[in-house]
Amino acid sequence: MLIKDTDFIDKPVLAKGKVRNIYDLGDSLLLIVTDRISAFDVVFDELIPDKGKVLSSISAFWFDFTKDIIPNHVITTDPKEYPQGFDKYASELEGRSMLVKKAEMLPAECIVRGYLEGSALKEYKASGTVGGIKMPEGMVQGDKLPEPLFTPSTKEESGHDINITYEQLIEKIGEEDAKALRDASLALYKKVSEFALTKGLILADTKFEFGKVDGVLTVCDEMFTPDSSRFWDAADYEPGHAQKSFDKQFLREWLETLDWDKTYPAPTLPQEIIDKTAEKYRECYSRLTGKEI
Repeated sequence: MLIKDTDFIDKPVLAKGKVRNIYDLGDSLLLIVTDRISAFDVVFDELIPDKGKVLSSISAFWFDFTKDIIPNHVITTDPKEYPQGFDKYASELEGRSMLVKKAEMLPAECIVRGYLEGSALKEYKASGTVGGIKMPEGMVQGDKLPEPLFTPSTKEESGHDINITYEQLIEKIGEEDAKALRDASLALYKKVSEFALTKGLILADTKFEFGKVDGVLTVCDEMFTPDSSRFWDAADYEPGHAQKSFDKQFLREWLETLDWDKTYPAPTLPQEIIDKTAEKYRECYSRLTGKEI
């Protein structure tokens, strides 16, 4: 069952993101992940089969896997337990939703990079640094960094987030919270990257969002999904070029071959690209969790 929107729910929606719809249930929120896909901040008309289930289910898997490191916001992922009549949509919401605690979100994207790719590669080529930190000379695309780096960014209401240094993060939220975000982010990356390697996948980089629930630092939103992380096939890993990835990088690379200015409206996605993208998401989930969507 493909879900483009949640119009079938007879409740007012609090917010619509690029792929998520959020409902306010008073002291909690209901997060529903649709099968929409975005690239370059543009949402496409076509849907990616099972994408919403992959994103929500893999987040739930990681929230449970890392609960020994830091609390998370999950209350339940069982739609039959949802309050206020949302349980009657159990069949539609199964696998693609979670009831979560409300949190006072901190205004930062917490990014951990273990390999030289994306904006880190652009920064390195320009200045020899990553996150303002000097890196060894002669590194190439895809190289493993000397150690995982915490490279935060702002969280903008509109437009692109802006990379900032750890010192700028301290100025923004204070030293105590900045250190807590850095330590939690690095600990989460370490545990999951080591686990991913046992499944034949390299976790190149990832991002988190944190908030406070009753004053306690809590990891929220999504976690180690193909939308928030770069996973590479370890068997094919070879620095010096783009790696075989299990995320929407496949879609981005196809889009780069088009004469498209990366603004709305989005080009039409051929069925072959839709199917291949869906396959990437499903394979990432099954390899990491040992389960099938």
